Order: sequence, then C-alpha cells, then structure tokens
Amino acid sequence: MHPVRLSIPSFRSENNSIERGYTVFKIEVLVNGRQHTVEKRYSEFHTLHKMLKKSIKPPEMPSKHVRNWVPKVLEQRRQGLELYLQTIIMENGILPKIFLDFLNIRHFPSVPKTESCGSLDTESEESSKLSHQPVLLFLRDPYPLPSAHDAFSNVVIEGVIHGVFYPDLQLR
Repeated sequence: MHPVRLSIPSFRSENNSIERGYTVFKIEVLVNGRQHTVEKRYSEFHTLHKMLKKSIKPPEMPSKHVRNWVPKVLEQRRQGLELYLQTIIMENGILPKIFLDFLNIRHFPSVPKTESCGSLDTESEESSKLSHQPVLLFLRDPYPLPSAHDAFSNVVIEGVIHGVFYPDLQLR
C-alpha cells in the first residue's frame, strides 16, 4: 500500500471578468491518515505533465481541447485526471518532488521498493516499512524542576538535567 491516496470528487466552474471561464478540480489527498484538499485547474495539470516528463514516463493526459463545457464532458475529464494522478502514484515507488509539490505534500523520506524474495508475503513486507515520521509528545514538562520550597533537591532529576543539558560539566 502506498502512503499517498487521492481522489477528485468534484469540480466547479469559475467565471470572472478578467479571463474566460475555467474549471477547478477539487483533489482530496490522504497522506498517512491525514487528509487535505487542493484545487487545480486543467492548465496546472498540463504544466505538471510537462515537468514530470523530464524525470518519469507519466501516463497519458486527458485531452487538452474540449469542444463544449457540458457537465458530461467535464465529468469525463474529472475521471481522466483522477486516473492520471492515481496511475502516477501506483507506478512510481518514489514520487517526484514536483508531484509532491503539486499535491501540496510536505516531502517525507521515501523508502525505495525492494524486490520480494521467494515466497515472502508482499503485504507484510509493505506494512513493515515506516510510512510516517516519529513524533514525540509530552502532556507535561518532561524535565520538572524541584520546587523552590523543597528542603532537599531531587538528586535524580538534577542528575538527568545535568546529563542531558550539560554532559561535559563535572559534578562534585
């Protein structure tokens, strides 16, 4: 299973006085359990395609020229763009930086695909790979200092603090 999943559930038309109307495609991106949305025009997909050609062999793009903007035709384009992005994800072990930027994904270290040996189950091989970055969360201060009104200082806490923050300092 790849750590990036996406779909293009919808599109909308934009009209303004400066330029001719255009369509915006809503891309839902799921990365390691976190979802976000990116909106892109077809022209941005086309630019991505041209840049991807420099590093990988991307799949075919849906046609650039559409005769009419009826919902049925736009729906076909939506499906085509969704398939285009999903194919790039499925066919590439390490996703190109330009692709991650396009989807507004922060770059994470990719684990290169390894050849499966003999009768190893590829599902368990895939699930053993790290697909997230470790996070350390403390609900309280992990380095509590003894309160000023303590008659005796806590030697263990003091030792840990000195060991962590002042490893070169000699204690008497």
